[in-house]
This record gives sequence, C-alpha cells and structure tokens, in this order.
Amino acid sequence: MKVLVPVKRVVDANVKVRVKADGSSVDTANLKMALNPFCEIAVEEAVRLKEAGVASEVVVVSIGPKTAQEQLRTSMALGADRGILVETDEELVSLSIAKILKAIQEQEQAGLILLGKQSIDGDNNQTGQMLAALTSLPQATFASEVKVEGETLLVTREVDGGLQTLSMPLPAIVTTDLRLNEPRYAKLPNIMKAKRKPLDTVTIESLGVTLKQHQNILKVAAPAERQAGIMVSSVEELVEKLKNEAKVI
Repeated sequence: MKVLVPVKRVVDANVKVRVKADGSSVDTANLKMALNPFCEIAVEEAVRLKEAGVASEVVVVSIGPKTAQEQLRTSMALGADRGILVETDEELVSLSIAKILKAIQEQEQAGLILLGKQSIDGDNNQTGQMLAALTSLPQATFASEVKVEGETLLVTREVDGGLQTLSMPLPAIVTTDLRLNEPRYAKLPNIMKAKRKPLDTVTIESLGVTLKQHQNILKVAAPAERQAGIMVSSVEELVEKLKNEAKVI
C-alpha cells in the first residue's frame, strides 16, 4: 500500500511573527521556516506503517515555493521514500490546495492519505475534509490511533465526549492529532541519504488543475495586547466584578 502525505512549509513555531506595515500579510522575510508540526506527525505515522510492513511506499507532497524542497528533504530524512513539489509562489487557500492534492492522488493512487489536521499558520483545519469531499473517499479526522487490518482502516479519533473508533474501507483520508505519536529526530546518515532520494517538481498547470479566486484578504492585523490583570481582595469582590463589569455571570 502506498501512503501519500501532504506537508507544508510554515514559520517555525518558536519564532514570533510580525504583520507587514501595509497589513497585507505576515512578514516572513529572514524568518526560520520549518515542517508544520501536524504534518511531521503524519509523516511519522506513515513511516511507522511502512516499518510495520503495512505500507510499501511513503510519498510526501508539498505545494509552495522552490524553498519548500527543504521540508520535503526533511520528511525524507524521517523515512519518506520520495517527494513531489507542486511549485507555486501564490498563497493558496484550502480549497485550491485540496484540488491540487486531488490531482496528485489521481496520479499516485495511494491507498491511504495522511494529513496533519491543520497548519500552525492559518489554523484552518479544512484541507483534509475538502479533499475527502472532492475525491469521495471516506475520512477520519483528529486521529489519535490508526490501524490497518487488511482492506479495512480502524481510526480512533478524539471527540468532545471522549474517543470514537471508526471503521472504513481503503483508500481513505485521515487527519492526524497531536497524540497520535511523537515524531523521531532525523539521524545524520538519514539526512545524507535524503539528499539522494527522488524529488519531482511539477506545476499546477501540468496537473491540469484550474484554480479560481475563492476569497480575498482585506487586512491582516496583530491581536490586541493583553491588558494587565486586576488583583481582588476577596471572592465576593471577584464575583461582583464578573457580574457587573465583565458581565459573564
């Protein structure tokens, strides 16, 4: 079984971002970029499936600028077999990304598509669900455990009431949650091997995908700074402020 893992290049989670002066977007110039943490979990799970003999090949795909090759190489150092870069300098929304991934899936015919549930830059949590709708494949979101039994996929997912286990036929789409696994660190020999693994670069046009403008960004602004807290002398004073000032009770 082939496993397809879409990954995204994002600003490192430890870096503080700033909004551009014109309010058009976030300023990423000279910032450290990294593999999206949820995507890293998806890569780790795919590699574990391969090590268990369930998967035969792990293919990672990224949609973005040429520099996104770095994140694909990182994924291959973690154990992926080959990479595909859909090169574009455009900032694409979730639906456009899902359409591109659909075209990739039509070429690769993967038995399982593993995605991070969201990226830490946009936090949209949309791409996996949209891809499932476009491909008409069964899906499971927020996975905390993934098991493959023959042609059946068992996914334990986290919901408000606890844990839910779903059974579905393959091929299927799964989005990963934080508690699915703990990604490994890439060892130096694997980093060197990753440089020799195949990485294909394609364009959106070569995939036969036509994209439309689905939304426009009017303005990007930094969140308001948090105000200092107020010390109260008693529970009664706290209740009074919550009732009359904050009006939350």
